Amino acid sequence: MAATETDSSAPARPQAVFVTTIWTVVLAAARSDTPRAQAALEHLCQTYWYPLYAFIRRRGNSSEDAKDLTQAFFLSLLKGGSIGRADQSRGRFRSFLLGAANHFLAREWAKEQAQKRGGGQQVLSLDLAAAESRFALEPAHPDTPDKAFDREWARILLDTVLTRLESEYRQEGKAGLFEALKQTLAGTSETQPHAVTAVQLKMNEGAVRVAVHRLRGRYRELLRAEIADTVASPDEVKSELRHLFKTIANS
Repeated sequence: MAATETDSSAPARPQAVFVTTIWTVVLAAARSDTPRAQAALEHLCQTYWYPLYAFIRRRGNSSEDAKDLTQAFFLSLLKGGSIGRADQSRGRFRSFLLGAANHFLAREWAKEQAQKRGGGQQVLSLDLAAAESRFALEPAHPDTPDKAFDREWARILLDTVLTRLESEYRQEGKAGLFEALKQTLAGTSETQPHAVTAVQLKMNEGAVRVAVHRLRGRYRELLRAEIADTVASPDEVKSELRHLFKTIANS
């Protein structure tokens, strides 16, 4: 699913919005490791764990070792006070997670703590059994593990946004409309002319144009909101969007 550029003329989200986004909850509570911050960090890890698993695999670890290392990493992250070491000057959760993982692997924590691995202490409910099947389907790519991590991150982010958007349309009883129009998020009206879609949906062409405009607008809103939950300032939303588009374009 390709991302679409957001409207540069759209007003920036107000600073106040960022007080309650997920990653800023983590950063704001970094010194105290409050339950709220722990829950916020766990939510982010639940959403974006697969890029980390794939990163560990690409570092030369076997599938079984990668499963153990992924769980061991999250154990150290969620139970070891790592929130307090979050660098607020690097306000992206993506950067924090990758940096923490590199540090974790460099210390060879898993070897030193081998007895603790797989000891029944599962801190996150991760579908690690399916992770390797998913990893096996990944195309061969010359990227470094770090760049591949960003590519997987971008895919997860876009899939999350698309799932939220589809859920909204289903809740409104517009599942059929979403299915007919979702391809417009990755292309233009030339991909499938509005006139053709209008015939399929038994709508007039003008109504289809309005529906496409609304779909794309809501997609942009959800995309910005999802990114906002992983950064610490409005300026970083713009920067992360640029990074996302660049990553997807180079995939």
